[in-house]
Formats: sequence, structure tokens, C-alpha cells
Amino acid sequence: MTTVNTQYGTMPESVFAQLRNIALLVCDVDGVFSDGRIYLGNQGEELKAFHTRDGYGVKALINSGIDVAVITGRRSKIVADRMAALNVKYIIQGEENKSQALAKLLETLHLSADQVAAVGDDMPDTGMYTHSAVKIAVNDAHPAVLRQANWVTTQRGGFGAVREICDTILEANHKLGGIQGASV
Repeated sequence: MTTVNTQYGTMPESVFAQLRNIALLVCDVDGVFSDGRIYLGNQGEELKAFHTRDGYGVKALINSGIDVAVITGRRSKIVADRMAALNVKYIIQGEENKSQALAKLLETLHLSADQVAAVGDDMPDTGMYTHSAVKIAVNDAHPAVLRQANWVTTQRGGFGAVREICDTILEANHKLGGIQGASV
């Protein structure tokens, strides 16, 4: 297998080449944007931690012309608010069949699987792989997800994995040096 060096380490050259065709990055939320833990308070409030570096990467990717979507099985105002702050247009919550949800989104956007990269951390996320050229698992994903992925990040979910993905897509498209803006 031939590899290419990126700023995060080596990856298969074939995957790096596929990143040049990506028009949509679709992500799970819990375990990808967050570390997968959900904090519940005594008053029923739900808290999640999001990394600002991931937010900066998402904004940079969107500003470069590549769309970002999230598909999550849970419903959360926190997710809606966070993704809105990042200018993510496609927020699909409460969807257990992620394959079907992504298929509908691709139909709406008139995209094909070879234009999609999907990232997940657990078994429900692998449904998105059916409609994705680049199948990404965060470093600390479930072993079965790691086996199905054609790219495993060096960073863990909630700790910069999304930023690594965004940076590497930008790097493959020779746009990494043009990132500007504020961290969110």
C-alpha cells in the first residue's frame, strides 16, 4: 500500500486522492464532535463538550466550499445550537437509520457516494459508509467500526478528530494555507 504524509501522519494515498472529490463531510455527533459522554444534571439538563478546534475546522471547510452535515440518533438543542453556530446547514437529528437519512440527503443535494466522506465512532454510524467513498473512524471508535473504515484519525472523538479530517481534506485540495477566521 502506498501512503502519503500529511501533517497528522501517513494515510493511504488512494484515500488522500479521494478527498479531492469530496463535496460533503457527514459526521455523527456523540463520539465524533464530543467524547461520547453525556452529562445529565439533577434538573434534567444535558451537557456535552465540543472542541473549539473542531469548530474552526468545520468553518474552514465550509468556507472553502465543502458542505458539512451531521446525522445523529439523538435529539438535542445543544447539537442544533452548536451546529448553527458553525454554519452547518444539514442537521439531521433523531435518525436511527443513518444509511437511509444520508441517502435522502444525497438525493436532495444531487450528490453521489464518491463525493462523500462519512465519519463515525460506533455501529449505527456504519450505515453512512454505504453512501460514502471515504469511510472514516475516529481513533477511539468501536473495533468493528475501525475495521470497516478506510481511514482512522490519529485524534480521538471530541479531542480534535473533526479538525484533523477537515485539515486533511483541505490539504488534499491545496487549500489548507488559506484558512482564516476565528475559532468557535
